[in-house]
Amino acid sequence: MLVDFSQMKNCYLVCGYTDLRKGIDGLASVITSQFQLDLLDESVFLF
Repeated sequence: MLVDFSQMKNCYLVCGYTDLRKGIDGLASVITSQFQLDLLDESVFLF
């Protein structure tokens, strides 16, 4: 699956320590609980 990143509205860079062993579900939980952001918005999240 190829994604055209030029079409994304926002790009969020999560600074600091992030445990990537949480997997995609754990990282999605971080975005929704800690940052109160919508996962379905046209955004890119970088950890």
